[in-house]
Amino acid sequence: MYTVLIEKLVEEFKLENVIPDISLAGRTISSPFSNRPALQLAGFFDYFENERIQIIGMVEYAYLKKLDDDFRESVLRELFSYGFPCMIICRNLDVFPEIIPFAREFNVPVFRTPYDESDFVPDLNVWLRSELAQRITIHGVLIDIYGVGVLIIGDSGIGKSETALELIKRGHRLVADDAVEIKKVSHDQLIGTCPDIIRHFIEIRGIGVLNVKELFGVGAVKKEQQIDLVIKLEMWDESKTYNRFGMEDEYYELLGNKIFCNSIPIRAGRNMAMICEAAAINRRQRLFGYNAAEALNERIIKNNNQNKI
Repeated sequence: MYTVLIEKLVEEFKLENVIPDISLAGRTISSPFSNRPALQLAGFFDYFENERIQIIGMVEYAYLKKLDDDFRESVLRELFSYGFPCMIICRNLDVFPEIIPFAREFNVPVFRTPYDESDFVPDLNVWLRSELAQRITIHGVLIDIYGVGVLIIGDSGIGKSETALELIKRGHRLVADDAVEIKKVSHDQLIGTCPDIIRHFIEIRGIGVLNVKELFGVGAVKKEQQIDLVIKLEMWDESKTYNRFGMEDEYYELLGNKIFCNSIPIRAGRNMAMICEAAAINRRQRLFGYNAAEALNERIIKNNNQNKI
């Protein structure tokens, strides 16, 4: 199970800490979802998911305001007794006086944000899913080529970083070299990024480590990128039959997701950067519904049928 620090949440959304004396050090969130307490404010706590952040919006605030003092105090005390990660009050609404002592008693941080809950909650859930997503780190290079996220993999020393350097010179953007951290943010979407310690750096054998951002400018780097295509570099094998027409699709599995893959054999004289560009453009065309291999096949069939007439 992955966790994210509450301090990072506060920094990301610029939250106001209503009770600063409650320490945030070491506190974490483990659920990728938030909760707006509804039945809980009416006193029904069966199936209450207390591992989630609790959100108070206008509806919850208006309901609590209508309650008599004794019942409001009772239900809020029971709510805080479950020890959820934190409470966030939207629209900078007033903090009910009962909240402060119960938050202190059960050691639950309380924050406020000026944003409307309708805008804040979706953004919060997207951020939580990204931060808490299932992830792996693999050896490879991730490049943004014409907006297509291309993950280049292959044996160590095969030329991944050199290919990436040529692509950067051609105007494309580096996301990660050597170590690519991949997060599964949804059932069909993988996002790749780079560990902070090696971000913007690339290793070229014979030269050493280069800082791409310093050499080529901020336009040559990118923080993260969705992975749309895997290019697998491998040494040319005369005994192997390679895909020449593109009629058979190949996929590479990452975190249970199948990503379209091109296996590219390396041979003297082949311009790998140009081939990667062509592969990225071809993948983009296919995402928009055009398949060059199928178009050629249909043209050949049509031509053969005409010759038979």
